[in-house]
Amino acid sequence: MTFKQLTYKKIVCATALLASATAVNAAEISVSVTNLTHGMYFTPLLVSSHGADDSLFEVGAVASDALKMMAEGGDIAPLITATESLGAVNYNNPAGGALAPGASTPMVDLSTGVNTQLSVVSMLLPTNDAFLGLNNWTIPTEPGTYTINVNAYDAGTEANNEIIGGADTNTPAPPFVMTGGSGATGIAAEVEGFVHIHRGNLGDSEIDAGQSDFDNRIHRWLNPVARVTVTVK
Repeated sequence: MTFKQLTYKKIVCATALLASATAVNAAEISVSVTNLTHGMYFTPLLVSSHGADDSLFEVGAVASDALKMMAEGGDIAPLITATESLGAVNYNNPAGGALAPGASTPMVDLSTGVNTQLSVVSMLLPTNDAFLGLNNWTIPTEPGTYTINVNAYDAGTEANNEIIGGADTNTPAPPFVMTGGSGATGIAAEVEGFVHIHRGNLGDSEIDAGQSDFDNRIHRWLNPVARVTVTVK
């Protein structure tokens, strides 16, 4: 079940679980995210501990509206609302903004309550609708430090035309010192319609022409794109 498929019954059940949380010892964990790419930035991250029956996305399925907004524009607010309605315990934006290539967030603490799963998502810049996704990872009960390499997915909600600022795209320009190109004719015209592993940006080396506004010397990547480090206390 995805967060798009919430039902009244599901919410009532989640509320009942929260009511009994005082009888359960909360898992205490710390989480950090590292950007493994050469030239991509991560928009504000959502780190979410939630129940085993819930997922932020499903590979091969249509993206929820909340996932679409995160993957196309970096807006995690709808996912925060959806997850917290089911009793999730979140840490929002641990980097305090965009996470640069090679950088890591500080270790952030979560007291997960009855939640047994961990998910982490963030949009990749510059892309049309690519996002890093750790989905429904089971939090170990054994104390220790665990590392998970995380792939980038395509939300399948927007064509990968690689045009910055076009009339039919929400693609933000790269942040900070990096600048995107202009004048591209575009690459892909189709919207895939389902979540899948991202092919990576194609890009080109033409700054004010060509098929793509992304620089193929900077904005290409191979999976994995991120590493999540979890310490269970």
